[in-house]
Amino acid sequence: MGFIFSISKLTNFTILVLLLALCCISTSTEAFDPLDPNGNITIKWDIIQWTPDGYVAVVTIYNYQKYRHIQTPGWTLGWTWAKNEIIWSMVGAQATEQGDCSRYKVNLPHCCIKDPAVEDLLPGTPYNQQIENCCKGGVISSWVQDPVNSTSTFQLSVGAAGTTNRTVKVPNNFTLKAPGPGYTCGPAKIVKPTRFVSPDGKRVTQALMTWNITCTFSQFLSQKTPTCCVSHSSFYNETILPCPTCSCGCQNNITQQGSCVEGGSPYLASALSAWGKNNYAPLVRCTNHMCPIRVHWHVKLNYKNYWRVKVTISNFNYRMNYTQWNLVVQHPNFDNLTKIFGFNFKLLSSYQAKNDTAMMWGVKFYNDVLMQAGPHGLLGHVQSELLFRKDPSTFTFHKGWAFPRRVYFNGDNCVMPPLDGYPWLPNASLPHPH
Repeated sequence: MGFIFSISKLTNFTILVLLLALCCISTSTEAFDPLDPNGNITIKWDIIQWTPDGYVAVVTIYNYQKYRHIQTPGWTLGWTWAKNEIIWSMVGAQATEQGDCSRYKVNLPHCCIKDPAVEDLLPGTPYNQQIENCCKGGVISSWVQDPVNSTSTFQLSVGAAGTTNRTVKVPNNFTLKAPGPGYTCGPAKIVKPTRFVSPDGKRVTQALMTWNITCTFSQFLSQKTPTCCVSHSSFYNETILPCPTCSCGCQNNITQQGSCVEGGSPYLASALSAWGKNNYAPLVRCTNHMCPIRVHWHVKLNYKNYWRVKVTISNFNYRMNYTQWNLVVQHPNFDNLTKIFGFNFKLLSSYQAKNDTAMMWGVKFYNDVLMQAGPHGLLGHVQSELLFRKDPSTFTFHKGWAFPRRVYFNGDNCVMPPLDGYPWLPNASLPHPH
């Protein structure tokens, strides 16, 4: 039976409890992304050979996320052994620590730790230490941007005396850092054994056993504050709508090491050197919004049958070049995009009835790297222009229709400006130049 209550009879304490409950509910669903509802990273653990004292496994990380990728310094995969397993040897990756292997007198294992952490090897690794799809420094592309490089693989020889297909135990407590937190991995599940096709396509082999581990991403777990914001402007109004104040944080004292430094500040060099190499927190140029990334959407021109937008992405982060960056924008006119200049482009159809979401990314060797902010206030930036055909049934410049509904940078949801501040049309009607 449901319950009915009167709001007028609620105490302040009861209201507080209800609000806290709602906050908990919203946090638990943070991993769901409406623009990529089925996106995840799947780890396959394939046993391909039994050995006298254990087995050989191939572990593959598949990135099934449309636009979220793993960038430098790359992924770290961890787990806890179910029994007293060790790693005799590895190909294509390495454990970060060997641990105490003193009980082994002749052949020392690669790793004797109960809960190892494994990292990808770097490009240029000797050929005899490689396996297919390894050695990319832990960088894994998103599924849409570069499906060929959306996987990473390594092989390990596991020592577990007396192990058979009846006694083998899958590791527990899988963790994936990419490179920081954000991913939550579920328990391993036995699935249909993986089939491997030879390079020439003439032979198919099969894993002896296969486990699947699914990891989902939560922006809330990854960082407590947003990482990007959006600003707007238009040709028909002098108003520039900036990113909301404190979108990604508020300024600290700029004369000491803090979250931001003024461009050209004498403290910039010391702030960068004082930052630990494993600290992934951004150090940004001081602004009102304090975001590492700003996306600016400018409605540039209006033609009789077309309209034109300029998109600029600016990097305020002194500590990071964004390699293989991407931008996802939701706008109802993407069905009528005619031309995009200088960016790659693909429509993302999360739902069959709509084509209102597009993904953009840089052209390789041209603008696929968004450079870090430099001294003297210089910003790294990339930009493009989009030409849209007008659909008379929907097109309008009224009430902010020409501006995006949602923007993601590298998979992170950007802070949008308030709706009531959007540039409005002047009273006079707009001309339609040919």
